[in-house]
Amino acid sequence: MSVDHRRVPDQGWLADLRASLADDFATQTARLRELTELNADTGDPGEAHNQAALLLATRQNIEQITGALSRISDGTYGACQRCGRSIPAERLEILPHARFCVPCQEKQNR
Repeated sequence: MSVDHRRVPDQGWLADLRASLADDFATQTARLRELTELNADTGDPGEAHNQAALLLATRQNIEQITGALSRISDGTYGACQRCGRSIPAERLEILPHARFCVPCQEKQNR
């Protein structure tokens, strides 16, 4: 059985999503720039830990957004990267950067 990896979700929805993700990318990039500039050592280990966690989370957000934008561009957005089946629209609305359907995400998390 051949799995079609190219999906064509509603083009209006995809255009809105692309615009939203582009805005999120700009916001996260600005945040990363601010966090990097504020990376002064205060001597407080707790503050350094918080700063490192914020930097990591922001970089991960940028990576997820970039991945979703790439999948939209190449026509694979909405297809599970593990099994190739469609990711339900409800999941994509909640988690627009989702790469896996729920069953495959559960397997990935193990």
